[in-house]
Amino acid sequence: MTQQPIGVAVIGAGMVGRAHANAYRNAATVYGLGRPAPRLVAIADLHEPFAADAAARYGFARAETDWRTVVEAPDVDAVSVAVANSLHREITEAALAAGKHVLCEKPLAPTIAEAQSMVEAAAAAPGLVGAVGFTFRRSPAINAIKQQVEQSLGPVRHFVGNYWCDYGFDPQRPMSWRYLGGPGSGVLADIGSHLVDLAEFFCGPTSGVQGTTMATLVKDRPKPLGVAVGHAGGVRVSTERAPVENEDVCTFTTAYANGAVGTFSLSRVAFGHANTLRFDLFCERGTASFDLTRPAEFSIVDPGPAAETNGARTVFVGPWHPYLAGGLPMDFPTVGHGQNDFFVYQARAFLDQIAGPDQITGPDQVAGDPALPPCPDLAHGLHNLRVLDAVVSATDKPVQL
Repeated sequence: MTQQPIGVAVIGAGMVGRAHANAYRNAATVYGLGRPAPRLVAIADLHEPFAADAAARYGFARAETDWRTVVEAPDVDAVSVAVANSLHREITEAALAAGKHVLCEKPLAPTIAEAQSMVEAAAAAPGLVGAVGFTFRRSPAINAIKQQVEQSLGPVRHFVGNYWCDYGFDPQRPMSWRYLGGPGSGVLADIGSHLVDLAEFFCGPTSGVQGTTMATLVKDRPKPLGVAVGHAGGVRVSTERAPVENEDVCTFTTAYANGAVGTFSLSRVAFGHANTLRFDLFCERGTASFDLTRPAEFSIVDPGPAAETNGARTVFVGPWHPYLAGGLPMDFPTVGHGQNDFFVYQARAFLDQIAGPDQITGPDQVAGDPALPPCPDLAHGLHNLRVLDAVVSATDKPVQL
């Protein structure tokens, strides 16, 4: 536990790394002033221009090109691991061994064996926080829906979720690590891991998976001639092409221990859907829906109003819902917020976990809760990976977990 500023570093200066860097920069501006502040120490990226740009842009003290320099630095207390999935295990285990708290992006690792090794490394480092980043758990609207499920709508009977993106639609977009790794490491691991986690956020543990269909629609991609941020738009490409190794589209169904069922549709080639995460919860006493393209609202319908005027109604998220009070400079309905804010709330929760609850002296303004919910631990990331593995296996026959 500490009341001193927590020295933070981000390993990876691409799209997600920048989201983490921005989150730490803003973490001290949300909720009570008695919370430990981050000290922005370093950004590391193998591509030095990315590291230098991110460090300057987000106010970090220095840029590095070797992640080992970061995890060994005495002024770094905690790191975000925001690099290619294949690097997660090595960096996370080295950071834990060096006495650093770790927030690792999802999916936790390329394989269950590597994820299990990371969980064991965390268990061998008592007193350190080892967390995995499922940022949609920080959405005010999603948490408001969960409140309604618990208070009025009743248990979820059917979760229907879609996550559609179009970053892979153009066959001229260059090859990157996202298109390598075999079945399950494509759209399922990249964005499907989020949707699988959200379904469990509402329904509890997955008990079975069946009916998986996966397809690779863009068979090969040009090799890049440069280094790009994120999904590699705008980078020059070669005339030489390389085969795509994983799936563009994935659909499957799930069962849950509470009797609920789930239906999933995932795509990275859905033209016109830049980042469309949507779900519908069909519950015992009503229905609730969320669409990430309208992140500051949700819809709900229940038997309460008279039949003559009943129907789905839009609810604008406000300070009476989770996360909003004190979580925005203007924390009232219709001002709006988005996915970048979810990263800020996640960073705040991670820093609070590091400090420990006794060191949070200021008022917590999250609606109705004495503290922010902790970030899921690495064991949760391993569990998520087991579900994804079951989805891949269910292309042949139903798989019971």
